Amino acid sequence: MRPLRNPLIQTILSFVLAGWMKLCFATIRWTWEGREHAEKVWADGGGVICVFWHSRIGLSPACWPLHLAQPAKALISLSPDGQFIAKAVALQGFPAVRGSSANKDKADAAKGGSRALRDGLKQLKVGALAITPDGPRGPVRVMAEGLPLMARMSGAPALFIGMSCHPAIRLNSWDRAILPLPFGRGAIVYDIARYPEGAELSDVTGPWAERLTAVEARADAITGLERL
Repeated sequence: MRPLRNPLIQTILSFVLAGWMKLCFATIRWTWEGREHAEKVWADGGGVICVFWHSRIGLSPACWPLHLAQPAKALISLSPDGQFIAKAVALQGFPAVRGSSANKDKADAAKGGSRALRDGLKQLKVGALAITPDGPRGPVRVMAEGLPLMARMSGAPALFIGMSCHPAIRLNSWDRAILPLPFGRGAIVYDIARYPEGAELSDVTGPWAERLTAVEARADAITGLERL
């Protein structure tokens, strides 16, 4: 077993990461665009799907103020790496719905995906569900059909969220994920959509991916973070 996948080490690191993220979020100078979309969602309550690309998981708690918004859970993969992320996010008030869209040909992954869909739909009856539609292994910024399917089945709106900060740590991961640094500049940009009545999943996936990429690119333009 690799050391970073040891449960004890993961638990310790998750506490360290959660504390670091809280420090950064408190000291970053934030700019918000499209916040009226999010504020309407918060005021209305009920189900909403919060969508951001996988590389921005490290910024995600900043986009959802717990004192204003409805309860939220995060759809996080069943992989050992996902367990570490799930713990760090849960420590900030976002418990996980576990599941994965990867390895669709494997029976255990299929069971995990089915359970995640079922539990995700249950969560959307009462609150928010955060999804990274290119996770857990990519390709980067390529949206799978799981998100449109969940939006169609639940009737919940999809809130596209672009997040950025500068300066930032960029990890050497498949998605070049970023982690915040304190006392920098941050941006959160929102857009919103509902599943078009009668549309096919394939007709929705591409345009929704473009809208999600657009809000992320806008957030990067605000902060000056280099696009990769």
